[in-house]
Amino acid sequence: MASVLEAPPAARPAAPPARAPRRVLRVGLSLSRRSVAILAFLALWEIAPRAGLVDRTFLVPFSEVLPTLWDLARDGQLWSNTQTSLARALSGFAIAIAVAVPLGLLIGWYRTLAELLNPLLELFRNTAALALLPVFVLILGIGETSKVSIVVYACVWPVLLNTVSAVRGVDPTFVRAARSLGLSAPRIFQKVVLPASVPSIFTGVRMAGSNSIIVLIAAEMVGAKSGLGYLVNASQQNFAITQMYAGIVAISVIGLVFNHLLVALERRFTRWRADR
Repeated sequence: MASVLEAPPAARPAAPPARAPRRVLRVGLSLSRRSVAILAFLALWEIAPRAGLVDRTFLVPFSEVLPTLWDLARDGQLWSNTQTSLARALSGFAIAIAVAVPLGLLIGWYRTLAELLNPLLELFRNTAALALLPVFVLILGIGETSKVSIVVYACVWPVLLNTVSAVRGVDPTFVRAARSLGLSAPRIFQKVVLPASVPSIFTGVRMAGSNSIIVLIAAEMVGAKSGLGYLVNASQQNFAITQMYAGIVAISVIGLVFNHLLVALERRFTRWRADR
């Protein structure tokens, strides 16, 4: 009987080094570094009134604010006012972007249009939105229209100005290279100018995002019956100090989350950048 030669068992490939624990460790260290300042601020907030550094009547410890925040969330006041404020802020923010980005691209691309509109833009961009709040209220009333309109006004300028600056700041070498390849002006704008402008445009969008929250809260403190600004103002007038700080904390958290969402969206649209 012929002997059967058995092949030796194949050597198993070496297991790759465990990268998951290292990645988790790096993420943990990064989050720790980013949280140090916030934790230090919260610790100071907690200690200052307890140590008598400030009057506890007007600045309650942070640990007393959290239960009030939970109570507001449980009885529905926090959610209803947050929903109202977000609807106003996001509506104005979206309208501002829809108006400012196309207009900024046109002004940046066409010099004649820029020379025609620049004096008017310089006049209005130096007028603070809150300074015009009484005008918006007088013309549009104290309803939703005036609040959304003041948010639109506050958000338009950072997006518009950053868009114009982005288009004008495109490297002329890229434009000349595209022309030498025979691309038409619309194709140059689509393939060269617009992608190069995206990072600066998103800088303006992030600035507009913070403006939308700040200006809306100020507008809700004047003639509003709902929203987080109204909640803070009504709490202050009723001397419900803990509830007032709970509303302020909610506003801060919303602004922080909104900014992180815009940063994530910016990274999604600028993956091609070498420094990302």
